[in-house]
Amino acid sequence: MRSIVFLLAISAAGFLTSNAQAQDAAAGEKVFNRCKACHVVDKDENRVGPSLMNVIGRTAGTHPNYQYSPAMVEAGKNGTVWNDETLEQYLRNPKAMIKGTKMAFAGLKNDKDIVNVVAYLEQFSKK
Repeated sequence: MRSIVFLLAISAAGFLTSNAQAQDAAAGEKVFNRCKACHVVDKDENRVGPSLMNVIGRTAGTHPNYQYSPAMVEAGKNGTVWNDETLEQYLRNPKAMIKGTKMAFAGLKNDKDIVNVVAYLEQFSKK
């Protein structure tokens, strides 16, 4: 019986550890350095790309005073809202998710980088 409890405890600890590593905002900040040429996250200021402050929960193509591509505006009208799932899909391959987006970035290929960037963005979104 003790060995079963021990194995369950080890399994749970491994799950919690891997889950924590999967969403590392500090690591996401480092990956976000690739995005800083076009985006800011810590203030509501558009650059080449829209501000990503409060992006979690935002409807695609709706940040004020930013000229989005018609494809991004249409995505928002069709119900695309930025959350963990949609951001992960978009960050993996922006042009595949929203054909006609003007974002030139090809995407992130490493799944760990993607979830870490999303964790980083969550810090700058309303709870």
